[in-house]
Amino acid sequence: MVKRFSRVFVLLHVVGDIACAATAFVLAYLIRFESGLLDIPKGQPPFEQYLAVLPFVAAMVPIAFHIQRLYRFRRGRTRLDDFFAVFVGSLLTVLLAVAGTLYVQTYYLPLALKEQGYLEVSQVVWVLFLSLNVMLAFGMRETVRVLLKRRWRAGVGLRRVLIVGAGDLGRLVADRILEHGELGFRLIGFIDDRFATTDGIGYRGLPILGALSDAPDVCSREQIDELYVALPIDEHVKMLSVVEFASREVIEVHVVPDLLQFIALRSRLEDLDGLPIISINDVPLRGFNSLVKRLVDVVLSLAVVIVGAIPALLIALAIKRSSPGPIFYTQERMGLDGKSFTVYKFRSMPIDAEEVTGPIWARDDDPRATRVGRWLRKTDVDELPQFWNVLRGDMSIVGPRPERPFFVEQFKHQIPQYMLRHKVKAGITGWAQINGWRGNTSLEKRIEFDLYYIENWSIALDLKIMWLTLARGIHRAAMEGGH
Repeated sequence: MVKRFSRVFVLLHVVGDIACAATAFVLAYLIRFESGLLDIPKGQPPFEQYLAVLPFVAAMVPIAFHIQRLYRFRRGRTRLDDFFAVFVGSLLTVLLAVAGTLYVQTYYLPLALKEQGYLEVSQVVWVLFLSLNVMLAFGMRETVRVLLKRRWRAGVGLRRVLIVGAGDLGRLVADRILEHGELGFRLIGFIDDRFATTDGIGYRGLPILGALSDAPDVCSREQIDELYVALPIDEHVKMLSVVEFASREVIEVHVVPDLLQFIALRSRLEDLDGLPIISINDVPLRGFNSLVKRLVDVVLSLAVVIVGAIPALLIALAIKRSSPGPIFYTQERMGLDGKSFTVYKFRSMPIDAEEVTGPIWARDDDPRATRVGRWLRKTDVDELPQFWNVLRGDMSIVGPRPERPFFVEQFKHQIPQYMLRHKVKAGITGWAQINGWRGNTSLEKRIEFDLYYIENWSIALDLKIMWLTLARGIHRAAMEGGH
């Protein structure tokens, strides 16, 4: 059912995205050349010339949106997530369409058509298309979201689901189904031998309808369409009778493997000459994705280094005047694959600050900080030199914050899955930081948010984190200036 619904869901969205893109491209042409709102110094190209580019745009939209993972379900996806994903997908559509038309112009277009400017598109049209497509595609997704909620709320076309197993795994399945109303499921309850004597008290208001041996009666009485088997490993033998019964009654069966105690990140199903293999703790930031992230890091960090050169010089002078010692503070941190690197920061403390205290957690109100250093920490400006770390390839702009090896050695024995955060490059900012888990806060929550970022990485998520970091940094600086 999930796969079948997903195929229909994806098909509808692909068709809708292509329609939105075509509409946005035509509207961009009309606004640029027909509305009279903008000057046309080079004259108006024929509409047919732009229609020839439309197939490139239509072909690139599903590819770009697929790269942004807009065609897959994801727990907790917000409107802001959708907006940034659509924005990046639309931007990527423009880049792919421009590259495609240039390729055809260079290698396949006759000289006469080249001279006529065939397949050329005005830069203003591309900008208008980008803006319009973001609005239309995002608006379509909002409309679909509302319509689906209304449909399921009215009880139209719902599939009745029973979960076999009311333990932690079964409850996790229930959470996922309840949080994804767009799947069109109605969760009826659980059956479980261990909980059959608990007077029907279940989880999140869902009843326990009996033991596993009661499955035929429960399925018949409740008109069950699908079973989700979520039993612990030591009870998998009981699954056989349930699967056998369901196959006789044409009830769909889905088995959820009990590997949750081992899997912290996404798992991937692979094939070894026909033998299914589950790879645990896989991360999406590999191959092409890592190249894209690196390109964004280099472009943005280079821009920050250039634009921030003069402010950095003024900060350096202020540090020199506030206390004797070097301008920059260097420290060993742990990054990708557990390898150490040297991180650079503007010095915010006297050079002998740790001689008495030793390594301790830094705070915005650290009494060891200099007068200038306190301002640097409160506004996060002391992190500015880390863009040099990004250019060097030691760090990324977005990722889990790097920690000192001294603390890593302690935490990896105290906190389960702590070292999984080193499967990606450390970042100047991160998902945990913008959600308030920075400095001397809960390490467990910080790890939880770091792992969420690693598992759900996308360029859109990176841009969202950068935007929120910038917005909150400006707010903090304004508040500090107001004092």
